[in-house]
Amino acid sequence: MVYIDAFNGDADGICALQQLRLANPVDSQLVTGVKRDIQLLRRIDAAPGDQITVLDISLDKNRDSLTSILEQGAHVTYFDHHFAGDIPQHVNLAAHIDTSSDTCTSLLVNKYLRGQFAHWAVVGSFGDNFDDSARNASATLGLRESELLALRELGICINYNAYGATIEDLHFAPDGLFRSLHPYKNPLDFIARDETFNRLRDGYYNDLTKADQISAEFMSATHAVYLLPAAPWARRVSGVFANRLAQESPNRAHALLTRRDNGGFVVSVRAPLTTKSGADELCRQFPTGGGRKAAAGINDLPSDQLDAFVAAFRQAYP
Repeated sequence: MVYIDAFNGDADGICALQQLRLANPVDSQLVTGVKRDIQLLRRIDAAPGDQITVLDISLDKNRDSLTSILEQGAHVTYFDHHFAGDIPQHVNLAAHIDTSSDTCTSLLVNKYLRGQFAHWAVVGSFGDNFDDSARNASATLGLRESELLALRELGICINYNAYGATIEDLHFAPDGLFRSLHPYKNPLDFIARDETFNRLRDGYYNDLTKADQISAEFMSATHAVYLLPAAPWARRVSGVFANRLAQESPNRAHALLTRRDNGGFVVSVRAPLTTKSGADELCRQFPTGGGRKAAAGINDLPSDQLDAFVAAFRQAYP
């Protein structure tokens, strides 16, 4: 029997795993990747009795692989908040899936562990742009405002690190970043003691400065569309830049399209924070699209579908 942890390489996936492995330390194989590398279960060769934990990746995008793993006799514990479709009923599957617009995987794990490592749930929630939910989760922790803001910055920086076309675009591979975080039960200690945080923060602010020079291709009271170049800094900052724009203009829907080397686009959509809905339905209209209600994306939008996407984006948020 082996333990395998498959997790999204963003803040929510990493912080969800951090909580689980602080509560139940095991020597596990780590399966992860860049933010949009979500079909992780196809990389798992399961055997009977294996214990597999899946965190923050859509069940719907991994359905065939999950079915195969269960048929092999492995046990799967699944935590997620993305669109799942029909959830299989299987004796070896324990599914903790909630697609509500105000929760994330870190919060689902926090609930499962009854708040045992809630500091890390707060970090993951902030990183996934759930500021209100993060503050609610912190209510019993007795944090000063300065400490809460430090956890928010850490969550944003961990999330920022996940965006890129390949691992080479990132400052740290997600499995390596998890290993750097794992010794710290309290994320405030990681911030104070580990040089990894300083490198993440410096990279984030350097890339964000470049993003701030980009003007919107289209902007109205209800919509904004940005085009970013095919450059590593743009690929890294696209998600957190979209989150920041959403925070600054909560009544506006945002779409960031980062050019790919093949001429297409990687798309990040943020629903207005006042509604937190519709992003997943919009992106699923296009091949390689998916996500959750408040935030979703398209991995490869062909350039000849750009106008169709913008039209669908404007129609989705009238």
